[in-house]
Amino acid sequence: MKPEGAQEPAPEPIAPVPEATEPAHRRGIHSFVTRRGRMTTAQARALANLGPQYEIAFDPLVRDLVGNAQPTDAGGQRRYPRTILEIGFGMGGATAHIAGLMPDTLFIGCEVHEAGVGALLKLIGDLGLANIRIVPHDAVDVVHTMIAPATLDGIHIFFPDPWPKKRHHKRRLIQAPFVRELAEKLKPGAYIHCATDWQPYAEQMLEVLGTEPLLTNTATGYAPRPAYRPLTKFELRGLRLGHGVWDLVFRRV
Repeated sequence: MKPEGAQEPAPEPIAPVPEATEPAHRRGIHSFVTRRGRMTTAQARALANLGPQYEIAFDPLVRDLVGNAQPTDAGGQRRYPRTILEIGFGMGGATAHIAGLMPDTLFIGCEVHEAGVGALLKLIGDLGLANIRIVPHDAVDVVHTMIAPATLDGIHIFFPDPWPKKRHHKRRLIQAPFVRELAEKLKPGAYIHCATDWQPYAEQMLEVLGTEPLLTNTATGYAPRPAYRPLTKFELRGLRLGHGVWDLVFRRV
């Protein structure tokens, strides 16, 4: 019991919370949109069985993901001379298709949704693909932290969320600060390939990529769809309905 007249001790001062020091564009954009998806039994099995072999955990202490992810042969030489980063591979169909066409290239895919990771791992097992690695984390963080400058031979960004409402445009992935960061991760002569089925976003992509001094357009405006990029079922359905799809391919100068 407190003595009569005793006063409560003064509360401990609360330390101020330090302000975030990360770049403003990283606070506002992500490479993914939160969505719910139920995993199938086959996807869950692939995640459990193949995940340990093909997944790479996000680690901000790793500064050269490309070098760390490269498997080597018996002589210590890199097995894959080229590395392509894919941002947001969805269910992995395009990634697996392209990796099958380019067995001499290592593909590093970033995707946060477990169902998509499980689906790609299942394709890896079904098709016997060895040249894919998966980082199950937001690609914005991966690019900023784990990719060293001038180490990528290509970057694929297929059908990122268009954020169609004007008040949400600031959340779009393709914005000038992030594009500059992507360009810095490319080797000279390497490329960035974006595709979208939303015309206003295509126009923004063309403007942002076109004004980045480290990049040059490989076409006059939009590019023809490169042969390696497959048509998805969703894309084919849209084309039958008269919807457009726009590809943009820029190279690092």
